[in-house]
Order: sequence, then structure tokens, then C-alpha cells
Amino acid sequence: MEFKKLTLSDKKIFDGFLQREEHELCVYAFENIYIWKGLFDIEWGIIDGCLCVFFKDKFGSFLYLPPLGNGNVEKASQRAFAIMDKANRNKDVSRIENLEESQLGRYKNRGYSCLEKSHDYVCLCEDLAALKGNKFKSQRASFNYFIKHYDFEYFPYSARYRDECIGLYDNWMGMRSESNADHIYQAMMQDNKASLNNALWNYAELGFEGALVRVGKKIKGFTIGYELNKDTFCILYEITDLSLKGLAQFIFAKFCRELKSYKYINIMDDSGLENLKKVKFSYHPEMLVPAYIAKKDNGQKY
Repeated sequence: MEFKKLTLSDKKIFDGFLQREEHELCVYAFENIYIWKGLFDIEWGIIDGCLCVFFKDKFGSFLYLPPLGNGNVEKASQRAFAIMDKANRNKDVSRIENLEESQLGRYKNRGYSCLEKSHDYVCLCEDLAALKGNKFKSQRASFNYFIKHYDFEYFPYSARYRDECIGLYDNWMGMRSESNADHIYQAMMQDNKASLNNALWNYAELGFEGALVRVGKKIKGFTIGYELNKDTFCILYEITDLSLKGLAQFIFAKFCRELKSYKYINIMDDSGLENLKKVKFSYHPEMLVPAYIAKKDNGQKY
């Protein structure tokens, strides 16, 4: 079976499969798939009427999403595992990532082992935009501090500021590195820089929306994201100069005010980081949307 290397021209095909049903996890968007091209060799093909997206790196090959579409999902999953097992020296690497809860029964009933790997934090847009009430007292105070103490400009993202945004990320990464020397965390920040670079270089083609904050003559904060469905917008990146008190809270709330046509804001997962987990919970998510991994059980038969 022939597979195709992922390109921007594939967006229409992917959107056709991804939008056949409504999803809650942020990964079910072409934007979220394409940005990882700098870290993974991404190939796709149609198997038994289903779109299958394979990610490959030095460790092996895995299916980034379960087979999508109205075809024979069960058969497509079997064939996908056969492809992965052939490619992977260690067959434990073979897996399907990012199953949604509604898909679990299909895989468990076929003898797959399904484990929760993470969850997305989904907040009410109205809450994030208004920051009302005692539960948002801290964020509201930081927001007000920023607008009171800094001379700033807030405006839509433009590609002319791309290099400045990447430079800001480097500065942010340096500041984060000083406070957290964990090598896994350091590697994650490097990986995220690669995906950010891909996102900003293909910003218009991927259909991102974003905003910038300039203090003085320099860009000190940016945020970008994308529409997941008619009710949900995903905020993919928010990077600010950590030395400016209240800037993170300001740009987050201000951007959400521009997204009030959406009911929900998906602020992604916490990457297993306790500090990030605390920050996301501090915004009182309306729901946690779990993501699962499916693997074959030893001795599984079809």
C-alpha cells in the first residue's frame, strides 16, 4: 500500500474526514497534525475507506489518530497495526494515539488494551473573557495590574512579527530553563519550538488566528489558535515575557473576549507537568476531555 507524505495541499482531504463528526480533543484538526512535521515523518493513506495518519520517528511508527471516516474502522485498525508491526523492531511501540471516550467501546470489544494518557482542559469562553467572581480574583488582579502599569498595544497577529515571536519564545524558554533543569522538560520546550516555527511559517495557510502585545517597541506576548468546531476554539500557544507581571493573564482574557462566538475554549493538555496542571486548573475548566491509547493485548486474535 502506498502512503503520501503530508503536505499543506492535503488540508481539504483531512478536513473532509475530520469534520464528519464533532470532536472535543484538540488533536482532531489538520492544524494540530501539520505542525509536527518538523519532529515526525508524517504519512497518510486511505485504508478500508478510512483516513490513517502515521507518525514516524527514531523510535518507530504509530497512528496519531484512530482511523477516521465511514469505512470499516475495525478492519482499518487491524491493517494499521500490521503495518506498524512490520515497521517497528519493538512491536510495543505500535499503538493508536488519541482515542476519544466515545471510541473506547469499539476497541475494548475487539480485545485492545486502552489506557488514558492525558486530558484536554476545556473552559467556558464567557468565564475566561470576563474573569468575574471570587474564583478568578487572582487572574483579574494580574490583568488589572498589567493595564495599569504598562504602556502597551494589543493587535492581531501579523507575519511581519514572526521572527520577533520566535525570538520571544527563545527568551521565554531560557527563563523557564533557569527554573526547571529537568531534561525531559527541556526537550519538550525544544520540541514545542519546532512545532511553533512550523505553525508561524504556515500561519495563513493553516488558518490560525492570533494576537500580539507590544510594550514599548518590542513584542512581549503572542497567542495563536484555531477553530476545532463551531462551539470550540483551541488556544495552541501563549508566550509572554515572564518579567512583565500580568501580561499572561491580560493577553489570555483579551483574546478570549474576541472569541465570544464560541462556547468553549480548549486550552490543551498539561503535558504531564505539575506546574502547568495547576495553572490550567486555576482557570476552573468546565470539563476534562480524556485521550486514550490503544494497544494490542498479547495473544490478541481477530
